[in-house]
Amino acid sequence: MATNTGTILKYIPLIFILLAAGALTGWLLVDPASSIQPAVPGMDHRPESSSVRAEQVIIGEFFELRGTAEPVPGTNWPSFRGPGRDNISKEPVKLLDSWGEKAPVILWKVDVGEGHAAPAVSEGKVYLMDYDEIRKADALRCFSLQTGQELWRRWYPVHLKRNHGLSRTVPAVGRNTVVTIGPRCHVMCVDRNTGNFRWGIDLEKQYGTEAPFWYTGQCPLLINDTAVVAVGGKVLMIGVDCNTGTVVWEAPNPDRWTMSHSSVMPMSVDGKKFFVYCAIGGICGISADGPDQGSILWKTTEFAPSVVAPSPVILDGGRFFVSAGYGYGGALFRVQKNGSDWIVKILQNYKPSQGLASEQQTPIYAGRNLYGIMPKDAGELRNEFVCFHPGDLKKATMHSGKTNRFGLGPYILADGKFFILSDDGELTIAECSPTRFKILDRKRIIEGQDSWGPIAITGGYLLMRDSKQLVCLDIKAK
Repeated sequence: MATNTGTILKYIPLIFILLAAGALTGWLLVDPASSIQPAVPGMDHRPESSSVRAEQVIIGEFFELRGTAEPVPGTNWPSFRGPGRDNISKEPVKLLDSWGEKAPVILWKVDVGEGHAAPAVSEGKVYLMDYDEIRKADALRCFSLQTGQELWRRWYPVHLKRNHGLSRTVPAVGRNTVVTIGPRCHVMCVDRNTGNFRWGIDLEKQYGTEAPFWYTGQCPLLINDTAVVAVGGKVLMIGVDCNTGTVVWEAPNPDRWTMSHSSVMPMSVDGKKFFVYCAIGGICGISADGPDQGSILWKTTEFAPSVVAPSPVILDGGRFFVSAGYGYGGALFRVQKNGSDWIVKILQNYKPSQGLASEQQTPIYAGRNLYGIMPKDAGELRNEFVCFHPGDLKKATMHSGKTNRFGLGPYILADGKFFILSDDGELTIAECSPTRFKILDRKRIIEGQDSWGPIAITGGYLLMRDSKQLVCLDIKAK
């Protein structure tokens, strides 16, 4: 027994040496980071930061004049969702109901950088905040509405990587200026006729703004000669004098809410004007005029998704509707004045399978009803065009049917008809009421993909795009 024990003790050091050698070999052969994913910029759906933020961007640095064109009076779609910010064309121009056997007339088409940015129109000129993939630059491009000729472009180099597209905003055209927001929060103002640079603001550097998921989607708002932009950094919102570039008011941001894809919407209750904004963190109302201009009148965190693309839809009776994708759903709010205080109250709130919701496009409020396309997680109504009454946002009064689904495409109301664009470039003309969906015609316009940019209609012209091409159609009734 003693002999066996002595023999074992003699080999213990050798056993430890062999075990240590094996462990060392395993440690050298096995990659401890094999299960770790590299932190590739954009993998978390955010634009790059750090070194990219340190990039010196000279807003509006370069200009190129390419042609001239005469003004076309009566053509006016000056900003996101048009003159009334409601996505309804109120022009008296009669539009076609059907193309018949003929193919749609495409007046012109131009190649654009990958993205979903949509055009604004003023007096026969089309303004598009594009991304020039060759020059690696944000580019405000101005085209002739009638011919598609590029008249001028103002651009500035800025580093971007593809992230579900690049540019995705709509310019705002005022009396003398055009205001844009680029993918990385660069605000630029130029003369709308000549393209001459007026001023620029780098929101990231000046206010510590954090660009939202998939780059900036917010479209600027112009009220007279003041540009209104949600910042979401050191301040929540700013008003900028378009003529001088002077920041005339700033709204505080005590809760450090951040910028979303949603755009600022004007609203008025009991004669008081304010701006409604869905930030990442909550919803707020910012005074638009008077001695308290720029102050926060009210705010709520009862609807606070981590990603929100649709903008608030202003209804009557002090109500507004908001929605977000990725399972968040929709909510209806009412704003009321109570003495010197403002009260915001949630009236309805539900998931996308329970009522009206939208992932990307902003619904249209027409005839006291809400029209929109349901998100992909809405159950049986997914991707269908629907109508709901605000009195009961959990019961559709009309839907397009299972054979008529439109994905994430945009839609617009003009001449009493809805023009609805599907993801793959198919355009539907539909006659809709709260209880009826009738297709008048449907044609494939472009053989592209991700046709998500908002549609513009003015003067009998329709502008639409896919991820790589912008086209103009003549849709005037013959």
